[in-house]
Amino acid sequence: MLLCLSVFLKMNLWLLLTLAALAECGHQQSGSHPCPDLCLCSFPPSGAEVVCSHNSLSKFPSDGLSPNTTQLSIQSTNLSGVSASHLSLLPYLKKLQLYHNNLTSLASDLLAGVAHLNTLDLTGNQLVHLPARVFSRASLRSLVMKNNLFEKAEADWFPLNSSITWLDLSGNRLSNVSAAMFQRLPRLENLDLSDNDLQDIQQQTLGDLNHLVTLNLAGNKFLSLKPATFTHNLKLSRLFLQENRLQELPATLFQGLTHLELLLLNQNQLRFLPAGLLDETKAGFRVILTGNPWKCDRKMEYLWKWLGEHPESVLFLQEVTCDAPEALKLKQVISLTDHQLDLMKL
Repeated sequence: MLLCLSVFLKMNLWLLLTLAALAECGHQQSGSHPCPDLCLCSFPPSGAEVVCSHNSLSKFPSDGLSPNTTQLSIQSTNLSGVSASHLSLLPYLKKLQLYHNNLTSLASDLLAGVAHLNTLDLTGNQLVHLPARVFSRASLRSLVMKNNLFEKAEADWFPLNSSITWLDLSGNRLSNVSAAMFQRLPRLENLDLSDNDLQDIQQQTLGDLNHLVTLNLAGNKFLSLKPATFTHNLKLSRLFLQENRLQELPATLFQGLTHLELLLLNQNQLRFLPAGLLDETKAGFRVILTGNPWKCDRKMEYLWKWLGEHPESVLFLQEVTCDAPEALKLKQVISLTDHQLDLMKL
């Protein structure tokens, strides 16, 4: 009995000592890695990662930030300002997310002390204007400025020969974009200009974007596009033109786009497609055509035949229906006969 009691006491003493050691280790570890108030921090081998998402946060969380921080996310707070001196505390910063705050401006030297920064996300602030050269001090590759209040996108924001490959300006108030800006962004692979007020793109605007793979122009106010709009974007794989006001398309609009895999034309005002428009598409190509007021007459012949030859290429094929004439309203285009399209008399 005494032997069992002795063993029990030794085991519990060992357990207490172990727990005490773990607690002390945890205390030391926490003490060696301070974290700002109202933030959460983790410390992987690659460097500290900090997330601050408390709505009572109104100042940059300088106190407690590790100089080894590589990722900082300040989101959904009342932060209204960030300065170069704040960011200079983080010389190894690679990813900075400042979305859904109250930022109204940025300093021209904001990124002067973060030469390694490659990702900057400014989504959901109140930015209207930016100073010249604001993005010239860092090796940015991804820049997101969606859902702000920009009416213009300026070329002088960027350095010559910028390293940016991903640019998102969606959800702003842009009424035009200039070739001069894109001349400074020759490495762009992904460009999102959706949900703006764009009505026109000049033929040479995208001319320097030879590496462009994804282009999103959805949710704008385009009535038409010029024949040579995409002439120099021969690597385009995904092109989003949905939810505009497109009434017709040039027959040569997609000429040379042999890498095109996904094309969205839904929710426009298209009544027919011109002969040859989709002739250069390859195996694996997919298109969405729903939500257009297709007029099922002789001008529909090209699309009707193309649908019959490539039904596997059309997503929501059964929803591609006639809007006119009244006798064919809501009839599936692919089900039409040459008699219904009045082709027998040709």
